[in-house]
Amino acid sequence: MNLYDFTVKSRDGADVSLSDYAGKVVMVVNTATGCGFTPQYTDLQTIYNDLRDKGLEILDFPCNQFADQAPGTDEEIHTFCTGRFGITFPQFAKIDVNGENAIPLFQWLTANTTFDGFNGPMALVMNGVAKKMDKDYKNNGNVKWNFTKFLIDREGNIIGRYEPTVSMDKVRAAVEAAL
Repeated sequence: MNLYDFTVKSRDGADVSLSDYAGKVVMVVNTATGCGFTPQYTDLQTIYNDLRDKGLEILDFPCNQFADQAPGTDEEIHTFCTGRFGITFPQFAKIDVNGENAIPLFQWLTANTTFDGFNGPMALVMNGVAKKMDKDYKNNGNVKWNFTKFLIDREGNIIGRYEPTVSMDKVRAAVEAAL
């Protein structure tokens, strides 16, 4: 399997085949509008502006599974993101990334990546939060929080996973290397 085997829902409920992104480097990210990491939208948009013409796509999947930090309808979320952060990359319907209702795309992403831990100044806080949600959080690939990023190469294969505490400079460097 690879990225191109999946179909997801657009904000308006239409099916979108991820094979539409064949030949691109793709970053898949689960997001939330009310999270401490929400300002990463600015960095994501900057990376998108700078690298889209070189073959990058960012696919944004709002998710309300982490402390209800993505309330609202798909349209309300989109209006917030475009108005406050000026995002222009594709934003899809709100989804679950973990559990029995996780969409197949995220089931694949989490089954084929590992959690390598949080880092930086927020690591202790995030470890505590993750442990409250999942006592075995260190030993599974589940998404731990909003703004987890998965990097996909031009052939549709997963080449990296970046927790929300990873510096956006490191994420950008990985994207540039993949391009």
